[in-house]
Amino acid sequence: MSADRQAGCAPLQLAQKLIQCRSVTPADDGALTVLGDALQGLGFRVQRHDFDGIGNLYARLGDAAPNFCFAGHTDVVPPGQDSAWQEPPFAARVRDGMLWGRGAADMKGAIAAFVCAAGRFAASCETLPGSISLLITGDEEGEAVNGTKRVLQALAARGERINHCLVGEPSNPAALGDAIKNGRRGSLNARITITGQQGHVAYPERAQNPVPVLTRLLHRLQDTLPGGEVEGFQPSNLEVTSIDVDNPAHNVIPAAAHARFNIRFNTSLSGADLCDWIAAEANAIAARHECQARLDLRVMGEAFLTPPGPFTSLLQDAVEAVCGRRPALSTGGGTSDARFIKDYAPVAEFGLAGASMHKVNEHVPLADLERLSAIYERILQLYFSRFGPTPAA
Repeated sequence: MSADRQAGCAPLQLAQKLIQCRSVTPADDGALTVLGDALQGLGFRVQRHDFDGIGNLYARLGDAAPNFCFAGHTDVVPPGQDSAWQEPPFAARVRDGMLWGRGAADMKGAIAAFVCAAGRFAASCETLPGSISLLITGDEEGEAVNGTKRVLQALAARGERINHCLVGEPSNPAALGDAIKNGRRGSLNARITITGQQGHVAYPERAQNPVPVLTRLLHRLQDTLPGGEVEGFQPSNLEVTSIDVDNPAHNVIPAAAHARFNIRFNTSLSGADLCDWIAAEANAIAARHECQARLDLRVMGEAFLTPPGPFTSLLQDAVEAVCGRRPALSTGGGTSDARFIKDYAPVAEFGLAGASMHKVNEHVPLADLERLSAIYERILQLYFSRFGPTPAA
């Protein structure tokens, strides 16, 4: 790769172009085209994998193994009221040493930092010692049905192998260098409906009130949530997010009551274990009170851990080399597309600080963009010196 080709890539300029695309899930608004053009300019082979209206991109530089993949997303959450922002959310303006805009931290800034790091690293190599790839989806902030999961399936079907993966999610709670995510808790969303028998409040013996049955069930589930402690993970927890009866009358016992809750669980449990437990508890209490239970249980992702070892140490070494402090390994926070990638390759997450993500006035320090790009370049240097090359394609 010629030096002038890679020199044209600067994290700030690319991040601004990406932020200026109003890519609120499921819209793309040209974000993947901007990214694809930048990658093609660096010599990557760029392919689109679009499914049911969702745009996705896979790009690869080189053919040899190992294949180091950077994964992320160009879709963003809604900005809320534009008038609440100090700077327009999609203007990508620079002020007070900060880049402002929706996606600056989560995670268009990280994508731009990696693209430029990959360009610099490749330009420094007489021969690329393996392959560098990017797997970028437009469906991470949404249902995540037609994004990373389907691209991985398509790549596997044609024999494309990813050896290790780094997801550019904003892994740092407060400052760049805080933490690397080497796992995540699983997530289960539940909606339970208890159906009884409607009646007059003055004649409860002629009705069956589902509300106390539902509340007893929720207390029971919270009090008996299974699963033990696992080193490196927060305890599992169940959080009730909604209880609805939709009954405007004071003198009517309602026919049905509904509740929603989420369970975050560690590796001592599986989603299937939890579904079986919830069903057994719900059906038992409903039967005791002559009610019926209807369940909608959805496992959004299983808990996983990339054990501390050569890969996580490499990432820590790279961060420490640039930031001067060694990041902690963490499994805290919500879910990410790493929950799909872990079935194909060892995966971890490192990006910008996440304090402003999903908030009004999302922003990132310009210095952090440059430092993150330097960290990513150092990761590539260490990775190919320690893991490659190998003769496999």
